[in-house]
Amino acid sequence: MEQPAISDYGYLSDCRSGALVSLAGSIDWWCPHRFDSPSVFARLLDPNGGHWRLAPVAVGQPGHRIQRSYRPNTLVLRTVHHTAEGSVAVTDALAAEEGARAHEFGIRSPAVLLRVVEGLSGQVPMTLDYRPRPEYGLVSPYLRELPDGAVVGVAGSMALVLRCGGLPLRVEHDRVRQTFTVDEGQVLGFDLAYAPAYGEPPARLDPVRTLADTVLAWEAFRESHRYEGRYPEVVRHSATVLTGLTYARSGAVAAAATTSLPELIGGDRNYDYRFCWLRDFAMTMRAFWVAACPTESSRLFEWAARSIGRVGSDPVPVLFGLEGERDVSEHVCPHLAGYAGTGPVRNGNDAWRQRQLDAPGEVISAVWRLHDYLGDQLAEDLRDMVLGLIEQVAANWRLPDRGIWEPRDRERHYLSSKALCWVAMDRAVRLAPQLGEWADVRRWTGIRDEIRATVLRDGFDERRGVFTTAFGSPELDAAALYLPVVGFLPATDPRMRATIEAIERELGDDDGLVHRWKDDPAGFVLCSFWLVECLVLAGERERAARLFERVSGHANDVGLFSEQIDPATGAHLGNTPQALSHIGQVNAAWRLTNPMFD
Repeated sequence: MEQPAISDYGYLSDCRSGALVSLAGSIDWWCPHRFDSPSVFARLLDPNGGHWRLAPVAVGQPGHRIQRSYRPNTLVLRTVHHTAEGSVAVTDALAAEEGARAHEFGIRSPAVLLRVVEGLSGQVPMTLDYRPRPEYGLVSPYLRELPDGAVVGVAGSMALVLRCGGLPLRVEHDRVRQTFTVDEGQVLGFDLAYAPAYGEPPARLDPVRTLADTVLAWEAFRESHRYEGRYPEVVRHSATVLTGLTYARSGAVAAAATTSLPELIGGDRNYDYRFCWLRDFAMTMRAFWVAACPTESSRLFEWAARSIGRVGSDPVPVLFGLEGERDVSEHVCPHLAGYAGTGPVRNGNDAWRQRQLDAPGEVISAVWRLHDYLGDQLAEDLRDMVLGLIEQVAANWRLPDRGIWEPRDRERHYLSSKALCWVAMDRAVRLAPQLGEWADVRRWTGIRDEIRATVLRDGFDERRGVFTTAFGSPELDAAALYLPVVGFLPATDPRMRATIEAIERELGDDDGLVHRWKDDPAGFVLCSFWLVECLVLAGERERAARLFERVSGHANDVGLFSEQIDPATGAHLGNTPQALSHIGQVNAAWRLTNPMFD
């Protein structure tokens, strides 16, 4: 099988887990228990990783055409295949719990994949190829036909049941593989239900009726959220994608739905992004605030407070599992070849062990953003968490760290980390009235001012006339674009303006994509949207709008962004869909709408 491009995949979500379905109709990634659980399908990462293909026999043949789109305001994907024999539509979704509406959506998702085939014209030969491989492809389950035409598979810790009303399914050893014909007006509903092997049995649903109810659940969710600003369609869609990356039971937002999709084909920067990063916290909160509603922001905040717990002298981890787990140690899956043969495939992420000094600043900044909703005095546990984070910054800001891009070689005095330490102390001073007698405003103000002076002195290269990646380094880093966004320095300041221009000139390209550093192999979508915000803040609103539109044009045909874009080919690289890319799009659109938004 030829490896589909990353941009060929559409994304399905039930706010519990995510699945990727290719243009050719193959579901090549699904971790049914939750986003960061073991997969059932992993052909995304290895030809033998498991898949479920449902498509016309004619896919890939001359004359075959595909049109696909999401149902508006949903992650329900409809793909129309036009063949020489006729046309057929396949609509894919992860099922919502029956009757779930608004913020109930995703809390009790039944872990069922829905696929509904509808004959539009003619008689279209179809193929079904179902080959589950649980535990990241390690397990080949026993498949058994049931009297009602369904197929049950039990292996390891999970049970799976595949059903289709009106089409008896037949097992070929370790897979279901058969052809059938769909006539004009005919509708066939397939569902694949997951359950733990030793718990309740997999749910049994009517796929056609459940699909219609899932569409209503998504529509009701979006109807409860309002966005009134520029580029409303792309903002609403990005907000829908962010909702689809949210683990509804806790409120955590996964950084991406996948693991180990490479930043460079043939490279080794292949990491697991199915966790929630504190670094992304303030940006995520801001995007929810703009394009969703305070409920999502509040739930994410509650998750963070519970996950961080009581703050001691040890650094707070920069990332957590979706239910607040701290230890997400990574290991390599040597039996998986990796996307396009690019290994290693990793499960877990050892960045949780790194010292990253910017994380407290993101959390305290998020508290400041919500301060009007938190009352005149912070609750005791929240107050203690904020005070603990403030004291960590006060004690540790002079130390080196790993920085925003999480290198695994050595620690340095990264400019962006120091700037976020300033953010932590600046927001702490602003929060003083709500911290009451525990606020040490005079000391915090002194530390804040010392951090600022240090960054301006040691982070600015007088010879080049720009802010650089780390103290004493001559290298440019697109992370410097974050400084005006968080209010460390105005974009109009001559030093900042020169830095923006240098980044645009040396790290940017003609398509508007911005690389993180000089040798970064592809444009980083978030940094490109940061540049949009910086141009707005520098007073170049129309040029910023043109850049926004160029960057937004790099989304795939159904509006999804991965982490990076190859400027030479337009290929998507890195994990997908990437939360930070969509967050960047939402925040840049709102900056274009309201330049003074903080």
